[in-house]
Amino acid sequence: MIIDRRRLLAGTAGLAAGLALPGGLGRALAQGAEPSFTPESGASLRLLRWAPFVPAEEAAWLANTKKFTEATGVEVRIDKESWEDVRPKAAVAANVGSGPDMVMSWFDDPQQYPDKLLDVTDLANFVGGANGGWYPGLEGYAKREGKFIAMPLCAIGNAVVYRDSHVNAAGFSEFPKDTAGFLELCKAMQAKGTPAGFPLGKAVGDGNNYAHWLLWSHGGKMVDEQGKVTINSPETLAAVKYAMELYKTFIPGTESWQDVNNNRAFLAGQVSLTANGVSVYYAALKDDSTKPIAEDMRSTNLPVGPVGQSVELHQTSTLSIFAHTKYPEAAKAYLKFMYGTDNMNAWIEGASAYCCQPLKGLANNPVWTAKPIHAAYAKASETLRPNGYAGPLGAASAGVMADYVLVDMFAEACTGQSAPEDAIANAERRASRYYRS
Repeated sequence: MIIDRRRLLAGTAGLAAGLALPGGLGRALAQGAEPSFTPESGASLRLLRWAPFVPAEEAAWLANTKKFTEATGVEVRIDKESWEDVRPKAAVAANVGSGPDMVMSWFDDPQQYPDKLLDVTDLANFVGGANGGWYPGLEGYAKREGKFIAMPLCAIGNAVVYRDSHVNAAGFSEFPKDTAGFLELCKAMQAKGTPAGFPLGKAVGDGNNYAHWLLWSHGGKMVDEQGKVTINSPETLAAVKYAMELYKTFIPGTESWQDVNNNRAFLAGQVSLTANGVSVYYAALKDDSTKPIAEDMRSTNLPVGPVGQSVELHQTSTLSIFAHTKYPEAAKAYLKFMYGTDNMNAWIEGASAYCCQPLKGLANNPVWTAKPIHAAYAKASETLRPNGYAGPLGAASAGVMADYVLVDMFAEACTGQSAPEDAIANAERRASRYYRS
């Protein structure tokens, strides 16, 4: 997607004077006084972020960053790491007290070291008030005890992507809307030599998204509202048994897949159905050999299970400032600028439907109606269910996620490493180490 340069450059005037008008944000009314941050003399910053899957997303982020530097003189170095490496590197930086000043992290990772992060409540309240409020799911990831320890950044929508002609060849004129029909489709596609494949490896995004959908769609949950571990339940057993049947239709090797593997398998024609961000569509468009795949590609939301409603986890990212930064005012000024209405809209549009906005007031971004394949990703921020469901988010939920307790449970059972009941008992034991009463 081509980024509208005029939109991207809008709203910079007046920034240097305390960043009073960051990218158009200052013209909106807020729930509270607008905070002003003056970068320290000689300030420079480092941001640790996840490696992009959509080049235009990174280009829009870098363009906004360049504008910030031009307006303030503050250089911002951006370090990229693989999705799997961001979490441990951020944890080390937080606990050692050195390294990057800011981090784009995953899910409730900030909850693992809240005392190592700057309080950004004043900025988050202002930005939220100026843009219709934060989506509750994203806001929950960024708050601890009523204070913002991070800024909600985005939900990376997860949806089924499939080859339409292969689904039709398997005997389905429409994509099944329930889990029972979905299993039958996957069986039929395997029989036609065009199988499905979903990650059962330690994939930060796709592995967790798939595992949580399996559990929630059957009515299971890791913990109850009080944080008591309830994974060992009839609903979880039903989810595991369903996953085992689905796994039989997959291409071999999905138990070791990380976040890049299902993309590669889909683009190589090894699988004809998986779940992914819209990035796989844009990757297919880049090469003449895969353009026919892009033309045949469709997207839809994951099927509804016995629970009777759509319940999905979407990859969620937050933006935090480490307490060890030497330049807290500069870091806050950078965040304020990046969350300016025009700047944030330019980034969302540049991401080509890959990143769903964190703010309700940005939901009308034209990217969501630009192409039909974008539609399945449009409401990711609105519909996501936090991974700590149904309990409170905190160190326990973050630890269980980081330790891949749920992903491993399904992998153990599907690969035959453990009987379904034993795999569930293992997950219960591991989760209880984090959720101690």
